[in-house]
Amino acid sequence: MKTRRLLVAAAIAVVCAGAALAAPPAYLVTAVADPSRPADDIKRDADRKPAETLAIAGVKPGSTVVDLLPGAGYFTRIMSNAVGPNGHVYAAVPSVLADNPRVAPAIAALKAFAAGHANTEVLIEDISARLAPTPVDVVFTAQNYHDFHNFPGEGWTAINKAAYAALKPGGIYLIVDHVGAAGTGANQTKTLHRIEPSVITAEVEAAGFRLVQTSEILKNPADDHIKSVFDPVIRGKTDQIILKFKKA
Repeated sequence: MKTRRLLVAAAIAVVCAGAALAAPPAYLVTAVADPSRPADDIKRDADRKPAETLAIAGVKPGSTVVDLLPGAGYFTRIMSNAVGPNGHVYAAVPSVLADNPRVAPAIAALKAFAAGHANTEVLIEDISARLAPTPVDVVFTAQNYHDFHNFPGEGWTAINKAAYAALKPGGIYLIVDHVGAAGTGANQTKTLHRIEPSVITAEVEAAGFRLVQTSEILKNPADDHIKSVFDPVIRGKTDQIILKFKKA
């Protein structure tokens, strides 16, 4: 396993080195600039770089996208603006969270947004079985993959397979997550809510995907990787990795 992780880490470095980041397209810049977005969301833009991130994912007008574990809809709202009337956004909420009182406000916010946007739909799904009712161009998840390891059993295996099944041929699975220290693997997903990028790559490729790009636009050298992502010292500014996978 250690040899496998070293090989994956080397592959990530090669892919990242060869992937130059272009300026985000105008439609994503416009989507982010929408003045109707919540003020709290706008405050987070400098750290989350949503236009650049969604450009890497390939979200564009007419796209059909799954926002997997969307929280209160930070990316859902931007995606809805970006894909336009000919696209569609599925905000996929795991059914196991549907009755959780801590999640209820986020689900309510998603549903309120979807009620006013015909191209956006909230799905309460068993995400280990299905992510969307129709084939999609992009499956996107931000700051969530580590929690797949906190689902019962090897939940990440089923979720990655569901992502593969949901995508059209050539579709993109875009993962953003908090970086765990080298050698920690998936051992800190419950404690620090971090995961080593090489673990993500190995697991997602096992589902049939191919890593085609990584980006460190969300990298923060000041993050020492030993604090919880909820620690006030680092919250909202963690070192994060973007991994872009493609379905064959």
